[in-house]
Amino acid sequence: MSSFRHKLGAIVYDWPRFLVAIRRDGGWPKFRNRYERITIDPRSGGVRCEWRFTSDLHLPKVFPRAGNQLMHAALGQWPIELRETPRTSGEPLATFVIGHRGESRLPLLLTTLRSIAAQDIAVECIVVEQSAQQVAAGHLPKWVRYLYTPISSDELPYNRSSTLNAGAKAARTQLLILHDNDFLVPVSYASELVTRHKEGWEFIDLKRFMFYLTQEASARAIQSMRIELPLDVEYITQNLCAGGSVAADRDAYFAIGGFDESFVGWGGEDNDFWERASTRRVFSFAYLPLLHLWHSPQREKLDAEAAAGRVRFRELEKTSPLERIKALKQGTTEQKDSP
Repeated sequence: MSSFRHKLGAIVYDWPRFLVAIRRDGGWPKFRNRYERITIDPRSGGVRCEWRFTSDLHLPKVFPRAGNQLMHAALGQWPIELRETPRTSGEPLATFVIGHRGESRLPLLLTTLRSIAAQDIAVECIVVEQSAQQVAAGHLPKWVRYLYTPISSDELPYNRSSTLNAGAKAARTQLLILHDNDFLVPVSYASELVTRHKEGWEFIDLKRFMFYLTQEASARAIQSMRIELPLDVEYITQNLCAGGSVAADRDAYFAIGGFDESFVGWGGEDNDFWERASTRRVFSFAYLPLLHLWHSPQREKLDAEAAAGRVRFRELEKTSPLERIKALKQGTTEQKDSP
């Protein structure tokens, strides 16, 4: 429950800015917390957050209906649909790469795939399963490519970096979309990324707001196979650079060393990747909404600061991104040359 002081502050300082943003045509991406600073790209209308890590929007936490109104405005401009088969056929223009493990996440994965099937351009999709046994293979639709990377035991920590690197190597297109198995994307998500890529950008992040759905809202979307408003949200996150879904030129991806596979468990790998990516041509003016399907938090995430991935990132950030790139590429070369 929010205190009277929080509610009063939100009414005085946040509601007026919020109403201006959502009532102005296409203005919803410009809403932010009161002390945050953003830069707006005049061409795309996208927003770049001028702070380092993610933040949650304060107003929807105090007044949840503000979150519903914001999502209604965002999805009104950029609708999300679910389909069993791809809307568009032909030569793919981009490749979605999704890492996966575990039977419990299958409903999330399949719903994410339905979101990708609704894209308004032709895409390919690769699911990389990292597990001791093949679990997902028999559940995937025929239009999805399946790549299995076996491990000795499912008790081993999940290595997201390894799955993304394996999928990137197998991709048939020049544009990679490195994507989590619980994110639903607008119909025009891939086409907007392709547009930015054709402009010469090598790494692209278009996620303005990530709407984290409640358990009930997620279950309804999974079971009904439709996105119907209103949907209740737990919280709304911004500035999720590289986290969850980011696009990369395939050559540039490998030029910076891909994802660092020394990260295991939860956290850190996306921060490191984005810092190295930022040495290249990066488009980070975000203007698209994404939905995050509910799941119970990973054990490591409950103690985020002590998570092995976070500890690893704190070690690496003492070194410059260019030095990290050099070390990763040198390690890859040594692996290739070893007998």
